[in-house]
Amino acid sequence: MSTSASSASTPQALPEKPGGRHTGLIIAAVIVILAIIAGIIIAVTRTKGDDSASGTTTVKIGTTEAANDYWNVVKSKAAAEGITIDLVSFNDYTQPNVALSQGQTDLNVFQHLLFLADYDVKNHDTITPLAATYIVPLNVYSKKYQKLSQLPAGATIAIPNDATNQGRALLVLQKAGLLKLRGDGSALSTPADVVANQSKVKVKAIDAAQTAASLDGVDAAVVNNNFAADAGLDRNKAIYNDDATGASADPYINVIAVKSADKNNPTYQKVAKLWSDPEVKEAIVKQSGGTAKTVSGRSQADLEKILNGLTATIKKSNS
Repeated sequence: MSTSASSASTPQALPEKPGGRHTGLIIAAVIVILAIIAGIIIAVTRTKGDDSASGTTTVKIGTTEAANDYWNVVKSKAAAEGITIDLVSFNDYTQPNVALSQGQTDLNVFQHLLFLADYDVKNHDTITPLAATYIVPLNVYSKKYQKLSQLPAGATIAIPNDATNQGRALLVLQKAGLLKLRGDGSALSTPADVVANQSKVKVKAIDAAQTAASLDGVDAAVVNNNFAADAGLDRNKAIYNDDATGASADPYINVIAVKSADKNNPTYQKVAKLWSDPEVKEAIVKQSGGTAKTVSGRSQADLEKILNGLTATIKKSNS
């Protein structure tokens, strides 16, 4: 008992907290380590930003015209802007919009506004024009005849069977005096609108990509410019040349198309502006054998207005 009393009267030292003597050193070390890590993160971030700013951005463009020489000029101009153009080639018109919608490409360059409107309506999509490029004629070719007047009564003329080029081809043939369309026709006319007893020729609707090849078996064909080029047709020897100017040609303005969510993308806007470059325009006209009409002064809003009008017309005709 006396021992206990004596111990109680002498204050006992409290045990140290675990690591107590090293706490200050540890905290200081942690602060130093965190500072080092933060510095590394900042340095890496800055380095990445510098790489991004000085590096190139790749833009994938879907097209049915990948073999055209004018792309070399476009690519060169894009490279000067720090942009690499990666062309994705398609063999027909049905694929590029689907690929764009699915994110396989960033832009596409192959279609006119009426074709785009028809696609959007049928697929409940919202692909939209970014900029205008050019308008190309839809000419009539023949391997059997050198002049339009030589076509015999009852001659068969092949035309594209896609909804938009088909209507345009029929209007071209009507303007050429070869057939008559019910109600004077429209951009949405079909072979069913041909007034047989007032028409000199018959039409055969086939895939647009096959119109040039069909010339061995028909009297003439309405062939899109790019397919005519691919087939080696001399566009200066077409038996009828379409007039690709004036307000009536607005539905056929070819465009650079983009998903609506990306229409304000600054990189894509830079790419779109390349088609306004004089050297690019010159290359396009040369590529077309002098037939293409480059388009200037049409704003994105203007193109969207035309597209919306065409979309409304197509929806009405389908209702």
